[in-house]
Order: sequence, then C-alpha cells, then structure tokens
Amino acid sequence: MGKLKTKAQIMRIFQNNQTIMIGGFLATGTPEKLVNYIVEKGVKDLTVIGNDTGFPTRGIGKLVVNKQTKKVIVSHIGTNPETGRQMNAGELQVDLVPQGTLAERIRCGGSGLGGVLTPTGVGTIVEEGKEKKTIDGKTYILELPLRANIALLKAAKADTMGNLVYRRASRNFNPLMAMAADLVIVEAEEIVEVGCLDPDDIMTPGVMVDLVIRG
Repeated sequence: MGKLKTKAQIMRIFQNNQTIMIGGFLATGTPEKLVNYIVEKGVKDLTVIGNDTGFPTRGIGKLVVNKQTKKVIVSHIGTNPETGRQMNAGELQVDLVPQGTLAERIRCGGSGLGGVLTPTGVGTIVEEGKEKKTIDGKTYILELPLRANIALLKAAKADTMGNLVYRRASRNFNPLMAMAADLVIVEAEEIVEVGCLDPDDIMTPGVMVDLVIRG
C-alpha cells in the first residue's frame, strides 16, 4: 500500500491553528476532497497559504465561507466576495503578496533559503515593515520564506510511493508547495503501482510526499 491512506487516517491529522498550504489556481489543481475533509472536521483558526481564495463554493473559498481561517496569504481575492467582506469587517487577516513573490517565498521555504530580493512592490504598500537593500543602485525588498505544517496537493497520477505527475496548468503551485511543508498530503486522480510511471514524466519525486489518497 505504500503511502496510501484512508479518509479517517487523513482527517486525524487536521487540527486547530495549523498553517496549511493548498495547491491550485482559481481552484484548478486544488485537492477538493482534502479541503472537504477540513470542512467536515470543522477545525478553526487556520492560516492558509495559496495563490487565491478560490470561489465561495470551490477551493480555499469553502474554508473562508465556513470561517475556519483566521489568516490567508494569497496573491488575490477578487473571485471570492466573502474574503473581501470578512477582510473589511476585521474578521479575517488577508496578506496580499504579488504572485511571483508568493511563488518565490514558497520556493525559498522549500529550498532552505533565507529569502528573496525583489524589486516588485518597491515604493508601494507592499514594502511597509520590510527590510530593503540597495544593490548596484537598485532597491530591493527582502521577502522572507514561507513554510507550512501541511501541504495539500492535487496530482493527476501518483504511484504508491508518492511519485507525482500533474496535468498541464493544474501543476501551478503544487510542486513548490511539495517542498515547503513538514507533511505533504496528495489527492491523486489515478493511483498506479511503482514502476508504472516513466521517470521522465515524474514532476514531484515521492521522497517529498508523505501521504496519498485517491481523488
């Protein structure tokens, strides 16, 4: 069985106050079954890191609507009006990060780096409270790494040892997040035996994956 787990085994992992990375871009490449497990368990006060907050009925948006998140770190919230409402009402902390910067901060977290220097956001609200450095006459913001207790990923295929293949654009943030969490849980549409995947097709190696559940 390798890394294959049951719903009950997965649900025991989710607890209040965890920081969770969730793959996806506008819910494409988001592990909806795993998100539903969190909704069903009803854990609260989560910090969620993702590209966006999806839609009210899809992706991370379901956690926002259900008021299970205390903070989201995302690049935009425009497709989920409830996120904006909660933010304006002081019910939810929203940390908006430029999309490329968000990806780089996650990559740094997974690669053991101390941060990334970027000119994006210099002279705007993005730089507030952050260290800046001038190199060769150009000013950069020091953006710090992002890591999580858990990463929830979606793959098109996984083998029983957790080697992953993503489908086209649904790859998005998933490979980066696989490197940046203490525990990586994957929802795979198809699960095959070890040896069935061409090594050249594997996008995330199984060494980075802890648990797999069938999507």
